[in-house]
Parts: sequence; structure tokens; C-alpha cells
Amino acid sequence: MSGPLPHRSGNTSRATHARDHEHGHGHGHDHHAPTVTAGNAGRIRFVLILTAGYAMVQAVGGWIAGSLALIADAGHMVSDAAALALALMAYRIAARPPDARRSYGFHRVRVLAALANGTGLLLLVAWIVWEAVARFRQPVEVLAGPMLVVAAIGLLVNLVGAWVLSRGDRNDANLHGAFLHVVGDLLGSVGAIGAAIGIMLTGWMMLDPILSVLVALLVVRSAWKLVRQSTAVLLQSVPAHIDPDAVRADIAALPGIESARHLHVWTLTDDSVIATVHVTPSDGSDPLDLPRAVAALMREHHHIDHVTVQVDRRGSLDAAPH
Repeated sequence: MSGPLPHRSGNTSRATHARDHEHGHGHGHDHHAPTVTAGNAGRIRFVLILTAGYAMVQAVGGWIAGSLALIADAGHMVSDAAALALALMAYRIAARPPDARRSYGFHRVRVLAALANGTGLLLLVAWIVWEAVARFRQPVEVLAGPMLVVAAIGLLVNLVGAWVLSRGDRNDANLHGAFLHVVGDLLGSVGAIGAAIGIMLTGWMMLDPILSVLVALLVVRSAWKLVRQSTAVLLQSVPAHIDPDAVRADIAALPGIESARHLHVWTLTDDSVIATVHVTPSDGSDPLDLPRAVAALMREHHHIDHVTVQVDRRGSLDAAPH
């Protein structure tokens, strides 16, 4: 191992936090936190209240009308309301500083909430499909008039929500994700209107369970994605868009580096990636320069926010067990 290296720190601001440290065994850190946009957070908060409120109205209306499709779409609305709540939480968490015991802050709370949300939705989908199968065997009368009214209100609510979100910052991935959820709700409302009109014109009650299964498929797709992504984060899996072999090769190709080993890359939360790596200096290189060079490479070419680099003596990586 190399001896203790001097400590150097960069600039810090409230909105973004960029840091380069070399200390201990040659550790280098580079961290970038997301910028909080109050206007976008306000838009998501408004649409969240709108969506959650209408989901309750839709669930009650579906129960009164006897429409499984409306109840299923209410479940879809609840899933999207939960997604909007997670997006809103992201803004608040981004503004909350880490403390002495939680040096990475509270970002993983979002991951735990997403896992719970996705698991609950999968259970809801199972109930909807079970009920739909029962209605295929023995159709239940649906009040098409109330169903049409509730679905039309839902269409209006989702149009307002989509309009509000579309006027925000288009470069904000958090806001864009919320917009896509609302568009999905809008399509569900259109489907419910079509089913209600079809029942009114033909009297064919099977349209209701058919639509409920289609909506359930939309819910299970988003729910499974939530479960899969949150589980991958909790297992500290390598993000899908990063090739560890390519990252390791790029580091080893940097001037002044003889070899790079023990690379680990994982996700802190959905938009923050962390990595650690051990490197050895080549002949004539200054070990003090390596952490900053590696951190810059990983940030600029691989979009890895927070990097810890350890500089070891030449030959030590080959001899040490991993």
C-alpha cells in the first residue's frame, strides 16, 4: 500500500455537490447531486392530488356501477399516484443533506417505497384477474351510464394533469416520468369510455371484464418494472447501461496507470451511480494525480457520479486476494 496522501477538497454548493478527495490510500471521490426545481415539484404535487382524489372517486363509482374495469383503472390510477409521490419525494430528498450516520442521505427510502408499491400492485392485479375470470363464467350487469360519467371525468382529470406537466422543464427526467404515467391513465380512461359506450349500444357485459384484464396488464407491466428495478438496486447490481469490462479497460488505458482491478459499480438510487476501484501507478507517474484522473474519466465517459479510487503499490493487486 502507498503511504498517506494529502487531502484536497473542491467546491460545494447547495444545488450541486462536486468533490475530489485524495486521502488514506489514494482515495478519490466525485459526487454530483441532482438539482431541485421548485416549479416542477409544484406541478407534480398538483397532479398527485388530482390523481389520488380521482382514483378514490373512480373506485367508488366502479363499485356503484358494478364495473370491474373502473375498479381496475382506479388501481392503475393508484399506482401512478404512488409513482408521482415517489417523484415528489425525490425533490425533497435531494434538498435534504446527509448526516453523520447516513453519509449517502435518505435516497434508499425511495427504493423501499417503490418495492412496496410494486408488490402491492401485483397483488391487486391478481385479484382483478381472478374477478374477471369469474365474470367471464357468470357475467355481472354493469350500469353503463354511471360508468360512462365516471370515465369521462377521469379523461378530463388526466388531460388537465398532462397539460400541467407538459409545461414544466422538458429536460427534467423526473417530471418526464410523471408525465408518461399520466398519459397511461389517460389511455385507460379512453378505454373505459369505449367499454361504457359499447355496453350501452350492444348490452354485451363481457366488455367490462375484457377491459379490466387489459388495464391489469398495464398495471402489471409497471408494477413488475418497479419490483425488478428496486430489487436490483437493493442487491447493488451493476446498472444495465454500464459495461464493467469497458470501464475497467478505459481506466487501465489512462496515462500513469499500470493496472486497474476490483471494480465495483452499483446504484444508490435510480439516477445516482457509485463506483470503487483499485489502481496501481506506472513507472514515473505521480500517485496523487491518479484519483482525480480516474474520477473525471468515469464521470464524463460513463456518467458515474461518485467514485472512490484506491492507489496501491505496484504488484499488490496481483498478489492480494479479491
